[in-house]
Amino acid sequence: MHGTTEQHGGHGSLKSYVIGFVLSLIFTIIPILALENGWLDSDKRLIIYLGAALFQFIVQLFFFMHLKEEDKPRYNLMSLLLGLFIVFLIVIGSIWIMMYNMVAL
Repeated sequence: MHGTTEQHGGHGSLKSYVIGFVLSLIFTIIPILALENGWLDSDKRLIIYLGAALFQFIVQLFFFMHLKEEDKPRYNLMSLLLGLFIVFLIVIGSIWIMMYNMVAL
């Protein structure tokens, strides 16, 4: 031990954590209020849910996983995109198979 401190890149400040937390709360409360108060019909509520989920995902990536502070090359971003692509393929493929089996019956 040499008494030097290592710099760990990618850690956010208290301000960025508070902003991320507040945004996360907002994108959690909006769909709950839309459901509880019956503000919109079911189709528009679904759009609100999906939009809030998407924004919640983006907030988590940038404020808590520090995706924007990553040095090049962007291995974490590429791994994330590959994982999302695989999940997308599995979900869409499963839905397509279920729909095809429903029509065939």
